[in-house]
Amino acid sequence: MRIGFFDSGIGGLTVLHQALKFLPQEDYLFYADTAHVPYGDKTKAEVRAYILQAVEFIARHNIKALVIACNTATSIVIEELRQRYDFPVLGIEPAVKPAVEQSEGKQKKVLVLATRLTLQEKKYHDLVHRIDHGEIVDSLPLPGLVQFAERFEFDDKTIIPYLYKELAHLELERYSTVVLGCTHFPYFVESLRQVFPPGVNFISGSMGTARHLAHLLEAKDQVNQGTGEILFFRSNVQVDDPATLAKYYSLFKRLDEIEKRE
Repeated sequence: MRIGFFDSGIGGLTVLHQALKFLPQEDYLFYADTAHVPYGDKTKAEVRAYILQAVEFIARHNIKALVIACNTATSIVIEELRQRYDFPVLGIEPAVKPAVEQSEGKQKKVLVLATRLTLQEKKYHDLVHRIDHGEIVDSLPLPGLVQFAERFEFDDKTIIPYLYKELAHLELERYSTVVLGCTHFPYFVESLRQVFPPGVNFISGSMGTARHLAHLLEAKDQVNQGTGEILFFRSNVQVDDPATLAKYYSLFKRLDEIEKRE
């Protein structure tokens, strides 16, 4: 049986990258809904319909767990999916809690970067209200990073001017922690470091989600049931083009290199 991963695009590969560390001897199915990416600028009703259609397809592939590796999708439909299916459904949400904990006592603030739809959802506002007792959390949508990632554009000459423009109204020295609240954003950590002052910490929920997945499967005695094989799908069509697959695996390499430099 495989572990299913779903995202609107290639952002979910940042979560799968972490899962492969915890669960290398599993088989995976990664589904990117590239026909409808990006989700962040669409209506909630549209996104919900896309997700339900995609998960119905994924569920037909004999999966033992499903990871919704998309903050926007998690905020919209995670509870509905858990009611619909017998296999465990895990989501991801902005890592606000660890960010606030890290910033306590520093007289600094937390900045959550995500998509517009994630930041508009009640789930996100409830999360911040529950944790941010000192009112230190600010939020900012950066939809351009999703589009850059989907085009495999990671050149600082393109990314850094965009970041300076979008962040120009903020006093960046006020922040000690930046939450990467979209799974596409970890690809851009090195560009973000060049824009923010030295010492700012960047965190995402990817590792926590991967760790939760490993613990859940261990508790069910369902670990080490594969070889690390990954099937890739783009909106119901399996990806078997060598050039495209090479681009996907290059993203894992990019993430490894980023981690080595941290």
